[in-house]
Amino acid sequence: MSKPNVSFYNLAWRWHFYAGLFVAPFMILLALTGIVYLFKPQLDALMYSDLLTVKPAHHSLTADEQQMRVLAAYPQAQVSKYLPPLNAEGSAQFVLSKEGRELNVFVDPYSGTVLGDQDAKSNLQAMARELHGELMIGTLGDRLVELAAGWGIVLVVSGVYLWWPRGRSPAGVLWPRIGARGRILWRDLHAVTGFWGSVALLFMLLSGMTWTGLWGKTYADLWNTFPAAMWNDVPKSDKQAGALNSASVQTVPWAMENTPMPVSSGDHAEHMNHSHMASGPAAPAVSLQQVVDIARARQIEPGYSITQPKTADGVFTVSVFADDPRNDATLHIDQYSGKVLADVRYGDYSTVSKATELGVMLHEGKMYGWVNQLVILFICLMVLLSSVSGIVIWWKRRPQNGFGVPPLRHDLPRWKTATVVMIVLGAAFPLVGVSMLAVWLLDRIVRSRFAKTAATA
Repeated sequence: MSKPNVSFYNLAWRWHFYAGLFVAPFMILLALTGIVYLFKPQLDALMYSDLLTVKPAHHSLTADEQQMRVLAAYPQAQVSKYLPPLNAEGSAQFVLSKEGRELNVFVDPYSGTVLGDQDAKSNLQAMARELHGELMIGTLGDRLVELAAGWGIVLVVSGVYLWWPRGRSPAGVLWPRIGARGRILWRDLHAVTGFWGSVALLFMLLSGMTWTGLWGKTYADLWNTFPAAMWNDVPKSDKQAGALNSASVQTVPWAMENTPMPVSSGDHAEHMNHSHMASGPAAPAVSLQQVVDIARARQIEPGYSITQPKTADGVFTVSVFADDPRNDATLHIDQYSGKVLADVRYGDYSTVSKATELGVMLHEGKMYGWVNQLVILFICLMVLLSSVSGIVIWWKRRPQNGFGVPPLRHDLPRWKTATVVMIVLGAAFPLVGVSMLAVWLLDRIVRSRFAKTAATA
């Protein structure tokens, strides 16, 4: 039986330990919140059926009439978004801002009856998504999730090396030794689950990284490119479409996040300077129903939302982040003339953006219906088992008065390929690179102090 390169095996084990101890709690949280958001359609139907479903009738109210009913029930509120019914049995939805709160208000599109509301940020799905993306603590949480995902990649790479059979029996390598007990069983569960799930976990980590604020934004800036001519004939603001998204709600597709928002002008351009329009309140001449009619005429996939302008130079944005990215659409409409200033579809995305959008929908379990959901659920369960078993292994093997860091022999030669692998990972994921350097320095300091203590003892 061939033996592993002792130098690299020892080093890989040590880095796997550091990565696992940091990443495991995040992986458990991401898997649990991911499962909740994965089954959003089913959970919403179960929990909020009284808000989401209505009895069909022969005649429905216009979007403007529905909005009037909502504003009558919520005076002093401001409407920021409208979501038309998905189908004949679906309710319409308005997103309101009132007294510092954001509310989702549901309306019967036939009778105009306000069915009820929910806090837009405190419902189960919004909280699950925000926890999944930024731990509900904003930018710091986003960076921590990005760091955990990057270290997760280190974990997978080092874990596959540690798992590699090297002539061993397939029991405990390709399948767990069920008859085993204690730490051996937990070790088998960890190693086997981690190996079989390694490719899927890499996919989930990389596709999830596209949402992160640092690596994901850099990636988007690099690959989300569109022909300049698409915006050449319309005035543009300094705002980007990504501002319409939040940690709890995705309004525009990922591929559109770093594109410029056009500016409404209409006849007002002759009477108002741009700075005044940017600060002045919106006063659209185009009705909400007219925007709905434009969306229908352009065959936008049901499930789209209409974000209303907030300022005098703002635009209506019709957008659908479709389960099948090939149905993605984003329209920006002048609030005065009703002119479509931009109409971007999946076919306009770059090749990388198309692939990324497909990956995102697979990640969310939306691309192929319940089959996709079950596959992602299985991956999440594998992540949970691998993470929990890894923690149990550490807990069982740790010394009574120590942390249980795998020892590093001092007589080991440097392994150049390992150094190259670490440098590549650190360069590809900057937060990982910085933290890797910090851990390496801390590790050297601790080992140096330990050596001095042992020498003087």
